[in-house]
Amino acid sequence: MRSWVDQFIGLLAPSQCAFCGCQCESAACCQACSEDLPWNQTACPSCAQPLRLSVLCATCLKRPPSFDSAWTAFVHLDPVRRCVHQLKYGARFSQARSMGHLMAASLKQTRSSALPDLIIPVPIARKKLFLRGYNQSVELARRLSRPLDIELDTQSAKLARNPEEQIGQSAAQRRRNLRGAFRIDRDLSGLHVALLDDVMTTGATLDALARAARKAGARKVEAWALARAP
Repeated sequence: MRSWVDQFIGLLAPSQCAFCGCQCESAACCQACSEDLPWNQTACPSCAQPLRLSVLCATCLKRPPSFDSAWTAFVHLDPVRRCVHQLKYGARFSQARSMGHLMAASLKQTRSSALPDLIIPVPIARKKLFLRGYNQSVELARRLSRPLDIELDTQSAKLARNPEEQIGQSAAQRRRNLRGAFRIDRDLSGLHVALLDDVMTTGATLDALARAARKAGARKVEAWALARAP
């Protein structure tokens, strides 16, 4: 049904670039803007930290994360940063559609290994969900799972407790704050799972959720995000 709605909207209103506003064939952005975006093309394969070479960073060599690998489409810089802010705080769902389209296209073009069996977006606290009315990671996941033909599970991952606000905290503080914060109410035995967040800052949130996925029996766990903080 969502596919029919998208096609109907496309007939009524031609696609516009999410960045410059020009009419374009793509559902996300024009070719010129796409080339100027801060794509995260060279990064640590373990935590997606932008690097000059695609090698393990010093942090991952010292303390490997709980997930097997990480991938983000972009570095968290403008204009992607503005898109994230508009989606997260301004209910601009068109940004989820555009960014999800770009993420899916990037994965199709660059990925050589098998895609996961399941996408699980990072849950948010009930208070935030009540005040905001939506979970931005779920909105991105919906636009990503369909073109990739991956099952989407928005119900199984839950907060076991409400962690403190993480803005301004160091990586170590975030890890402590999120220890045991998530649970997954589903048997993931033998499944290859992708955990999805909007922005990966230190990786602490996805690391904590990955621990819950391991506990639920996941065979392989990847951490995905729209953007990685440099």
